[in-house]
Amino acid sequence: MTIRNVLRDHGQRYRPRMACLKKAEKVVLEMQDPTTGVKLQPQRLVITTIPHAITGKTDRAFFIANHLSVCLFSSEARSFGSMLVALGYIYPIQDHKRLVVKPDASLYRFQTPYFWPTQQWPVEDTDYAIYLAKRNIRKKGILELHEQEQYNHLHKWMNHKWDFIVMQAKEQYRAAKERKKPDRVVFDCQERAYWVVHRPPVRTPTGMSLSLQKTICDLIFGDLQSIMRPRVKSSVSIGALVKYCATYKAHDPFLSKCLPSNPWLTDDVTYWTLNMPNVEIPTKMRVERWTFSFGELLSDPRGRDDFRLFLKKEFSGENLAFWEGCEDLKWGTAATMKEKAEQIYKTFLARGAPRWINIDGKTMEITVKGLKHPHRYVLDAAQTHIYMLMKKDSYGRYLKSPVFKETMKKAICPEEHKFSESQLEQNARNRRPSLSPIVIRQQEQEQKAKMAANAPVDITQVMSKLSKQGKEAPPRRTSVNND
Repeated sequence: MTIRNVLRDHGQRYRPRMACLKKAEKVVLEMQDPTTGVKLQPQRLVITTIPHAITGKTDRAFFIANHLSVCLFSSEARSFGSMLVALGYIYPIQDHKRLVVKPDASLYRFQTPYFWPTQQWPVEDTDYAIYLAKRNIRKKGILELHEQEQYNHLHKWMNHKWDFIVMQAKEQYRAAKERKKPDRVVFDCQERAYWVVHRPPVRTPTGMSLSLQKTICDLIFGDLQSIMRPRVKSSVSIGALVKYCATYKAHDPFLSKCLPSNPWLTDDVTYWTLNMPNVEIPTKMRVERWTFSFGELLSDPRGRDDFRLFLKKEFSGENLAFWEGCEDLKWGTAATMKEKAEQIYKTFLARGAPRWINIDGKTMEITVKGLKHPHRYVLDAAQTHIYMLMKKDSYGRYLKSPVFKETMKKAICPEEHKFSESQLEQNARNRRPSLSPIVIRQQEQEQKAKMAANAPVDITQVMSKLSKQGKEAPPRRTSVNND
């Protein structure tokens, strides 16, 4: 690097930052102490040995927590370490895109004091152009997106001296190739970390950005402008809010009474019994809720059963079955995820499938391409297509169908149960708090132990188990001391 020694700027605007940097440097110097600091040792990186390296899961966080005057948790110590990385006192060997400390085996090294922020070397565009030209030579034209943009900008702006920049880059690249492999890797990571700190990607504030406060203010001001931008008229949004509150007011247990009674106050479980997930005859309020939106209908298991009955009569029950299969894939266990995705494809999407569904060619192409590497959301495009098809077509006909009218006709409208004050007081006295799950688990274990103790013992089974354990156990080694 060709950083020149010029006069340093100790202006008034830099003093608060300098005080913070001095405190950080004090901690870094204590961490580098050979006796009481963090232990530095060679670390393996593929086939290269990196000298004087530390890892994210070493005793660095323990050192920070012990040497500061306050008690820090591991997350706070890791945050402090990330601040040191963002300021340029520690640089990563592997991942240069994120200037944070990872709690894993990632390698880090202490930056040379020559590049510490308190040295206040001016970060010139010429040096950065030489660095980018050198990386462009080494990577054969493959740079990061923000580096490529900066490279093109500097090439256009410094076109008059670009030959000098390329010459310097070639000379530094030739000198680097003469070094040993570990030194070459360390110097490359050291230089790259320096420029990531001082020339970060666009709109990525760092600890050394002098315009950090301005950047944050610009981001906040931009967000405020986006929020205040008149996308929807206030009268329309307020009218929608009033309509929503008026629709759901009767179904809100905090604003309306629970029929027949509030089980948390009266200890009467009739409300829970009538509103079980798969009750045979639902309440009238529950059926009315299905008319609010298609999402309300599908979120209720009883409403989904009623809608399934209607779809079977229209010979389109495979649409709801496919939607339910996608939900099971999305919220199921990871162990059976691949099998479920293949089963759904064979049942609903493959050629000649027994319950084939009708989706457009583009959605089918996206789905088939994603099934090569299945994951939880691989069928989202097809599921959304079927959901909108049922919402726009089947849902409206269902609300006008005899199936829904018959369910509404049979729905129960419970009457309010009135309890006197004496009955409520008696229920409160008889109320007992539920047992803790830990206590229940202990009782179950004690019950199993009692049953095992009282059960008859089969001597032949016990002897067979002991013999198997004796065969599987490895022979013990005995050491003989020869006098």
